[in-house]
Amino acid sequence: MDGRPAPKRRPPATRRPLLTRPTGRRLAADAALLVVAAAFAVPLVWLVLSSLNTEATLRVRLPESPTLHNFSAVMNDEITFTPMLNSLLLCGGATLITVVCAALAAYPLSRFRARFSRPYLLTVLFSTCLPITAVMVPVYALFVQVNLIDTRYGTALFLAAAQLPFAIWLMKNFMDGVPRALEEAAWTDGASWSQTLLRIILPLMGPGFTVVSIYTFIMMWGNFFVPFMLLLSPEQLPASVSVFTFFGNEGSVAFGELAAFSILYSTPVILLYVLIARRLGGGFTLGGAVKG
Repeated sequence: MDGRPAPKRRPPATRRPLLTRPTGRRLAADAALLVVAAAFAVPLVWLVLSSLNTEATLRVRLPESPTLHNFSAVMNDEITFTPMLNSLLLCGGATLITVVCAALAAYPLSRFRARFSRPYLLTVLFSTCLPITAVMVPVYALFVQVNLIDTRYGTALFLAAAQLPFAIWLMKNFMDGVPRALEEAAWTDGASWSQTLLRIILPLMGPGFTVVSIYTFIMMWGNFFVPFMLLLSPEQLPASVSVFTFFGNEGSVAFGELAAFSILYSTPVILLYVLIARRLGGGFTLGGAVKG
């Protein structure tokens, strides 16, 4: 013993994990998002590649010799042009009916407090949960009795009635954002409630009005079951039903022409969204209307 103190031992170095817990969770979330994105992207990639391939199958593969033959094969009156025109007339008319009725129904629900307003809104909400197949049989029997079967306007009325409950909910929520002070000022100047609705409320809730119109049109544009049941004449069938043209007997499918037709069928909805996309993000621009 020389009296010198014993050297202190250093604690063993702890190895830091390569991935901390927050980093691991973030990577797992990113991986899950990539899987979801791939699930949406792969069908779209197949759609584009198959439309350029005359020998397309369900496999996603590059065409050996890209061609527009599939588009030229489907771009005729019988397969594409007449059904697309029928779809535009049917869905456009039904959307107009839905939006007008939704605005007229949402105005008193938004501006007046009645005893039965909440039960009525809950009933409207419940009606949106009913599947269309549950009411199709009695509706078909009713249409036969009133001679509305195989008529475009009768089908448009049913499509509008089916989308009306949710359209009322959307329209009411957007209408609640318009200040009542503007209506009171208009009433002071002698405006009626219809003039207030048309000249004050609806112009100020332009983005909401656009959202309701787009949502209603898109839901009707992709509806297959209703026109398939209510329209019998081939010349009145919309494009959502004429897609059956590409499904042959014994399970044979013209995948290339089906992909080309699907791209053409999606074009009106995409153009509609692109044309009014700026209004969707505009919000309610009231300017200085409520000053003073």
